[in-house]
Amino acid sequence: MDISAALPTFMITLREGVEAALVVGLVLACLQKSQRSYLNNWVYLGILAGLVGSTLIGFFLNWSFKFVTLHNVGFKPVIEPLLKSGLCLVAIVMLSWMLIWMTQQARALKSEIEGSVLMSLQKEGQSAGWGVFLLVVIAVLREGFETVLFILTNVQQGTAGSIGAIAGLGAATAIGFGLFKFGVKINIRRFFQVMGIFLLLIVSGLVISVCKNIDAAAYAWEMITPSANLCFAQESCLLGPQLWDASQVLSDHQFPGLILKALLGYRDHIYLVQACAYGAFLSIVGGLYLRSLRQSSKPKINAIASSLPLR
Repeated sequence: MDISAALPTFMITLREGVEAALVVGLVLACLQKSQRSYLNNWVYLGILAGLVGSTLIGFFLNWSFKFVTLHNVGFKPVIEPLLKSGLCLVAIVMLSWMLIWMTQQARALKSEIEGSVLMSLQKEGQSAGWGVFLLVVIAVLREGFETVLFILTNVQQGTAGSIGAIAGLGAATAIGFGLFKFGVKINIRRFFQVMGIFLLLIVSGLVISVCKNIDAAAYAWEMITPSANLCFAQESCLLGPQLWDASQVLSDHQFPGLILKALLGYRDHIYLVQACAYGAFLSIVGGLYLRSLRQSSKPKINAIASSLPLR
């Protein structure tokens, strides 16, 4: 098994899973403070429902992807890369937005969640349980949906990608369990900063993939309809001239190029449009992320972690 193929899904699932675990841990802590621990079962049901919902979304999107390609066999070389590009674009937007949003909203996250839990607890009977349930479902489903999108954009990883996702989810569960149950102390702020940098670089690799897939669709369309005249360069259709070919020195199909490709978006063949898109994404989204880190000099997410180990 190619371990490098499992690294991106492991990193994504670990980060998104820890975010969800912190929310779940905070909800459990609020219930314990309010002496309403008998509602914990609603939290566990919410976790299960969120995981099942994320899985069903993944199966539905994957089925839709295959359905469209199987019923348009003649245009499969065009449709398949276009669908992959669309999934990549959605994943890029959602993961980038959540990366920046989580950093900017960290200060208010604890109070917002506590406020939502307290509002639910003001209701009578099962209504309180349903309120807690929905809060947890939304948190888990949001993180799960982002993870599913990323995995679908990397379907070529096969078994390795699935194993990476399962390992990341297991590690995130262990971290959340350790924080809440055993009072394990870790630097949550530093964890999210480091994982955020990796996430930024991994998503930057998706930008290169989007360019490659769009170019492949343009090339396939020109093969089907030669009169389209979509290709403007000899080396590629839409990507412009090739800037470098490092396949003989550092191939992205062999170690260590595989690791660089998985975590940093490295490619042994890079074209002008890909390089420009990669640089623009890192400059814009990376700049916004670093600015958010500076503005959140003491994020509330540390307070979230410190409030979890209640006994």
